[in-house]
Amino acid sequence: MEQLWMSDAALTANEVRDRLAANAVPGKAPATTTVLTVLSRLERKGFVGRSRDTRPHRYAALLSRADHTAELMHEVLASSSDRDAALARFVGTVSAGEANTLRRLLDDLVRR
Repeated sequence: MEQLWMSDAALTANEVRDRLAANAVPGKAPATTTVLTVLSRLERKGFVGRSRDTRPHRYAALLSRADHTAELMHEVLASSSDRDAALARFVGTVSAGEANTLRRLLDDLVRR
């Protein structure tokens, strides 16, 4: 996902593999078939879209990294038996800067 999020355009499986290989330990780069398997699974889960108009197919993230993170946060909150306690614990661990950002975002939400 990281490679797709960092790209301005959709990527082929080979392009994803090449980007992964550039950051891998020498000799430990994934095979193209492995990348295709992972992309296929991500597509089935709704994280990745595939363009079938070209050969080879091109893949792109369907959600931004921020959207994905927000969805994960919602899933975790939904699984909590005490959302208020979970939110309180989370808020209690943020930095002063993050608290200011949360305060500003909540103020903006209330003003809408």
